[in-house]
Amino acid sequence: MRLRVEFTTEPFDLDETPGHALVAREVIEDAGLDAVDVGPFGNTAEGRADAVLGAVGELLRRTLGAGATRISVQLNVLADEGPAPAAGAREGDR
Repeated sequence: MRLRVEFTTEPFDLDETPGHALVAREVIEDAGLDAVDVGPFGNTAEGRADAVLGAVGELLRRTLGAGATRISVQLNVLADEGPAPAAGAREGDR
C-alpha cells in the first residue's frame, strides 16, 4: 500500500522559518519517501505505508520537541502503481 501524507506545523512565522518547520523538513527529506514537496504553508510526501507511517511518528515527536504547538496531518491511500498525478492534474491526464 502507498500513502500520501500532507501536513503543516504551527505556529507560522512569515519572517523566519520556525525551528519546528526545519525539523519537519529534515524528517521528511531523510525518510526515503518520494514525491516530497515542502512549502511554507503545506507539505506533502508519498511512499510505502510503513515508511510514511514511520515518518509521521518521527515528525510528530520531533516537531513537538522543537516547539510546534499544532500539527495537522492528513493521510490518503494511493493506488500501488506509483506516485499520484501532480496536484491540479485533470482526470484525462492520468
